[in-house]
Amino acid sequence: MERTESTPDTTTAFNMPDWMIQFADQKREFNKRPTKIGRRSLSRSISQSSTDSYSSDSSDDETSPRDKQQKNSKGSGDFCVKNIKQAEFGRREIEIAEQEMPALMALRKRAQGEKPLSGAKIVGCTHITAQTAVLIETLGALGAQCRWAACNIYSTLNEVAAALAESGFPVFSWKGESEDDFWWCIDRCVNVEGWQPNMILDDGGDLTHWIYKKYPNMFKKIKGIVEESVTGVHRLYQLSKAGKLCVPAMNVNDSVTKQKFDNLYCCRESILDGLKRTTDMMFGGKQVVVCGYGEVGKGCCAALKAMGSIVYVTEIDPICALQACMDGFRLVKLNEVIRQVDIVITCTGNKNVVTREHLDRMKNGCIVCNMGHSNTEIDVASLRTPELTWERVRSQVDHVIWPDGKRIVLLAEGRLLNLSCSTVPTFVLSITATTQALALIELYNAPEGRYKQDVYLLPKKMDEYVASLHLPTFDAHLTELSDEQAKYLGLNKNGPFKPNYYRY
Repeated sequence: MERTESTPDTTTAFNMPDWMIQFADQKREFNKRPTKIGRRSLSRSISQSSTDSYSSDSSDDETSPRDKQQKNSKGSGDFCVKNIKQAEFGRREIEIAEQEMPALMALRKRAQGEKPLSGAKIVGCTHITAQTAVLIETLGALGAQCRWAACNIYSTLNEVAAALAESGFPVFSWKGESEDDFWWCIDRCVNVEGWQPNMILDDGGDLTHWIYKKYPNMFKKIKGIVEESVTGVHRLYQLSKAGKLCVPAMNVNDSVTKQKFDNLYCCRESILDGLKRTTDMMFGGKQVVVCGYGEVGKGCCAALKAMGSIVYVTEIDPICALQACMDGFRLVKLNEVIRQVDIVITCTGNKNVVTREHLDRMKNGCIVCNMGHSNTEIDVASLRTPELTWERVRSQVDHVIWPDGKRIVLLAEGRLLNLSCSTVPTFVLSITATTQALALIELYNAPEGRYKQDVYLLPKKMDEYVASLHLPTFDAHLTELSDEQAKYLGLNKNGPFKPNYYRY
């Protein structure tokens, strides 16, 4: 098992269970500034209008789910969603997602007899979408009890949350939560009489942070943490370096299957979808600056370049910077192009990448959005001042208007664009969800002593297994090594085929 600390790598033996071995072999444009603009107040507050959803029942929009008394068809009220009556529509969306998540469905079929998560009590904090619902129901089929909250106040699909609640999963989430609602939902998942989690599945580290802050004694029974975001992994490393990480943690974000497929290919498609749905803009000839050239940045740049956009890149890492140059992008500092670009996209995982100074210097009509997990990349808080006017255009789209009439278009209030404003490709999420499920199984069933209180990467063999489960969808046929070839390369014929230090 490869540790992700800066200390020398250590490896731990990983034995694939029979069910795993069995299947492994089955290989808008505003260029003219108004001369004058009058300020007008919003008919509703920003936070209130953020709860709008095309799938929502408009008669319920003004009522907080926390003030409703709802029960599912089985009489249970252990959930808090927008409208339980939307469950039927959510179920249809989940069924569609299942068709594009072959590996997760195969995992469910192959392993449910063995129930490798029997006894597991998993508390999760992720985006609640149809794809996540397939993961949650798979974990349930494998024997786990699950309680779930959302990691983003805008990404929940209300009908999907209702479908999960109708199926008996305690879900506490709805689209357009306030900050107070967000933490209330997490607490409702964790603070339950007669139920205590022994596994954590997190996306961004907020759930882990909440338990450390409010219920530290719970970690006495928690076997491990599975984390899938850059932000969350960074927070785990901070805990580890401070000697405060008291359980093993699995870093899914840096697994090959997450980095190369979810981060790269998913964002390559979803960046265009999110921008189109919110702004109806044409990309050809537009000047775009993408902050960060990691896997997410690479995906965004490739998509925008293919659509005819002129793309600039900012980067702090000379290696990623050189990659951007070799891929045909001009490497700049943000200050050098901020006055001329039409779109600013952040995807660094850092904070204050776009500051108030940058926002003040942007051209009229500049679109500003974030593709990183955390909402810290754009200094949105600096825009909530008396001299600036906020004007809601449509769901997840705001004009922020300066006293001289200049306006910028801010998407999702600086939160994750694709999951807040559009959808993401289901097939790619199948890869990530399968990786998460296997990481949970591995940590939950690992014998005592295999993992210390540290942060680990998934075994290479498990990454290869996840990839192999998705190949049949393409009618793909893997070449097999002969005995002579395997001996020449010093490999097992069944993998792993690359050393841990290999960069795909």
